[in-house]
Amino acid sequence: MSTTPGRRRPPRAEVRRTLLEAAARVFARAGIDAASLEEVAAEAGLTKGAIYSNFAGKDDLVEAVVAENLRSDVDLGLAAVEAGGSMVERAQALGDELTRSFVRQPERHMLFLELWQREVRAAPGGQVRDDTLMTHRRDLHDTVTAAIAEHAADTGAVLPMPPEQLATVLLALSHGFAIELQLDGDRVPDDLFGQVLALLVRQGPTGTGAAGLTPGTAPPTR
Repeated sequence: MSTTPGRRRPPRAEVRRTLLEAAARVFARAGIDAASLEEVAAEAGLTKGAIYSNFAGKDDLVEAVVAENLRSDVDLGLAAVEAGGSMVERAQALGDELTRSFVRQPERHMLFLELWQREVRAAPGGQVRDDTLMTHRRDLHDTVTAAIAEHAADTGAVLPMPPEQLATVLLALSHGFAIELQLDGDRVPDDLFGQVLALLVRQGPTGTGAAGLTPGTAPPTR
């Protein structure tokens, strides 16, 4: 994407997005600590100066990549369920679309895992080395919680657990499926994640089945 005489200079937003996408690939391939800004610039087809024109440095670039990835995930999820339908249908659509994104952009999950290791390893000493992931993850959790509550109200669904707990389950399952797809994708059907999410919201409150009945009881007769 480097410019040559006579070519237009790309818009700043385009340059920034190109750098973020290149950084995500380089960080996933080499690791955050080992990756250099020179590698990121080369991957993007830009100069190192372009990085410093958009970011304060490597830490700022890492944080921007994390923020962009999570923002993109939210947009993806919202787009997947905007067609409407029942809560079960929306859950299936969400799981199917997330599965496709795991396959398209495995570098996102690799970046998450590296940042996760940083924070977990720092935690025993009481000093979080880098709260970039924690801050953005909590914001994501709040957004997912609100979205679940909104869609449950819209469809009249009775959730199996509070929205904030269901958001935790959704995020945890997302990482688990991403790992399985990268390790042994042939054993993960394309619609499996969607089926699991649909099964979750198909259930009534804890201890009841899909019809809101205590297990072992018969449905009422008409």
